[in-house]
Amino acid sequence: MANKDAPFGFRPIGEVGSGVNNGGTNRYAISDNFGSDIWEGSHVMLASGVLAVGTASGATNLGVFNGCFYQDPTTQKPTWSNYYPASTNITQGAIDAYVYDDPKRLFEAQCDGTIALTDIGKNIDTTVTAGNSINGRSKSELTASSVNTTAALQWKITGISKDPDNSDASSANANWLVFFNEHLYFSSTGITGV
Repeated sequence: MANKDAPFGFRPIGEVGSGVNNGGTNRYAISDNFGSDIWEGSHVMLASGVLAVGTASGATNLGVFNGCFYQDPTTQKPTWSNYYPASTNITQGAIDAYVYDDPKRLFEAQCDGTIALTDIGKNIDTTVTAGNSINGRSKSELTASSVNTTAALQWKITGISKDPDNSDASSANANWLVFFNEHLYFSSTGITGV
């Protein structure tokens, strides 16, 4: 059965091993007037001490964006948004981003092509794309063509999703379980796959 093509970025689903999954995030700063959208479910990095959009080959991954809080420059009201709208020019306070930054957190993400069950344990990169401004969700996906055993890839594949609509490994757009292979808090070089 074909998988449903509906990318959603990276969705937190648990922890590697038997660690407790508390769903916690940590707060980081977004620079005033930062020029790019940051979507819920997008992987992010630190650049000069502030949050930045993750790149397809970034080795300093910090985590996955879960939303931000700031004082809206138009209404002057405290605002929670599940995505950061590019070039937000606040006049008071700061823009606080909340990030799933635990390097052992497991995520579920859709792949832009087909990878095999035999690729479990290998590494994979991200295809970074614009998100959905209506719901604020990322549309980033895992990049099927990048699967390799080399260390310098962002994610490690740990399994396939249990989602009945997106767990057919023999067709494109299956959802896979991954965790960071390259992460700011444990290694910027990653480890080789099997």
